[in-house]
Amino acid sequence: MTDDFVQVTWNEQLEDDCRQIVRLAVREDLDRQCDWTTVSLVSADATAAAFVVVREPGVIAGLRVAELALDEMQTNVVMQFLHADGDLVTAGTPVARLDGSARDLLSSERILLNLIGRMSGIASLTRQYVECVAETKARIYDTRKTTPGWRRLEKYAVRAGGGVNHRTGLFDAVMIKDNHLALSAQRGLTPSEAVRQTREFLNSALETKSSTPLIVEVEVDTVEQLQEVLDAKPDLVLLDVFFPDGNGIDLMWKIRQSYKNTDVIFITAAKEVETLQDAIRGGAFDFVLKPMTFSRFQSTLGRFLEHRNKLKGITSLDQSEVDQIIHPAHDAPQTDGRMPKSIDPLTLEKIEDEVKKIDCFGDNAEVM
Repeated sequence: MTDDFVQVTWNEQLEDDCRQIVRLAVREDLDRQCDWTTVSLVSADATAAAFVVVREPGVIAGLRVAELALDEMQTNVVMQFLHADGDLVTAGTPVARLDGSARDLLSSERILLNLIGRMSGIASLTRQYVECVAETKARIYDTRKTTPGWRRLEKYAVRAGGGVNHRTGLFDAVMIKDNHLALSAQRGLTPSEAVRQTREFLNSALETKSSTPLIVEVEVDTVEQLQEVLDAKPDLVLLDVFFPDGNGIDLMWKIRQSYKNTDVIFITAAKEVETLQDAIRGGAFDFVLKPMTFSRFQSTLGRFLEHRNKLKGITSLDQSEVDQIIHPAHDAPQTDGRMPKSIDPLTLEKIEDEVKKIDCFGDNAEVM
C-alpha cells in the first residue's frame, strides 16, 4: 500500500501549465494587439513601482505564478517577494513589490491580480476547513472538480492553504467508482473481485513502467459494499452517503450496532419532523439542514469538540455537569435590553464568557 497521493509541487509541469494559462489570458486581454489606453498616455521610457496589497485576511498563494507570468509576457518588470505562498497575512499587508516599465506594469496588472486573487482565495478557504479539523486525525483533500486548465495551479493553492492533494488526474491513481462497479457487475464481478482484478492488472501492466505503485481507491455507498471490499484490502475507501438502497437513518442504526463509540452528525436535505425525531432517538449529535453555511458547520464542529473534551478524563458527574452536557445553555435573544428572567448580570456575564471561549473545532465524526 502506498502512503498517499502524489502531491503537487512547484516543478516543470506546473510551470508549463502556468505559461499556457498566461498565454490565454494575454490573448483574452490584448487580443494580439496592445493596451491602447496605456500606449496613448504613458511614454515608452516611463518607469514605476507598485505593491501588491492584501485587502482581506487570508492565505497568500500565486506569487510564484505571477512572477512566471511576468517572464512569459516578456515584461521589463522585476518582482520582489515580501511574503511567500502559504503565508497567513492580514488586511493591508504588502506581499510583493514590482519595479520597472510603467507600460508593462499597467498592461500586466489585471492578469497578475487575477492569478494571485484566485489562488489566494482557494488557499484561504482551504485554510478555514483545515483549521476546523486541526484537533483531529482528519485531513482536507481536494478533487478533480477544478477549472479546466487550472488543475495543477488550483491544487498547488490547496496545498498552500494546508490541504492535501487527491489524485491529479486519471493517470496517477485508480478510483473504482459506482459506474465502474455497475459495469463490472454485468460481467459477474463483485466489488471485492473488481478491486482484486484491478490490482492484478496494474501489477502486470506497470511492472516496468513505474517504480511507485498506484493507489487503489474504491467508492461504496452501502455498508454491505464496505464490508465486502475491505476483504480485498484497497488502499482507500470512499463512502458516498447517497444511499440508493437506504437512507442515513438506516446507516446510523447500523453504526450504532457495530461502532458504538462513533458519533454521528447529520447533514441532510430531509426536513421531515419524523426524520429529525429518528436522528435524535439514534443519538445524533447535530442535525444540519442543507443548504449549509460554513459558519453553521464550523459551529457544529466547535460544539462537538467541546462536548468531547468535557468527557475526557472524568469518570463521574454531578447533576449540574450532566445538565451542562445534555442541555447546554444558549443565549436568549434580547430585544429590550432587560436581563433574562431569573438571571442576574453576573451570571449572564459568566455565560457570555464561556460561550466566547468556544473557538476551536473538530473531532472524528460520521457525516450523514
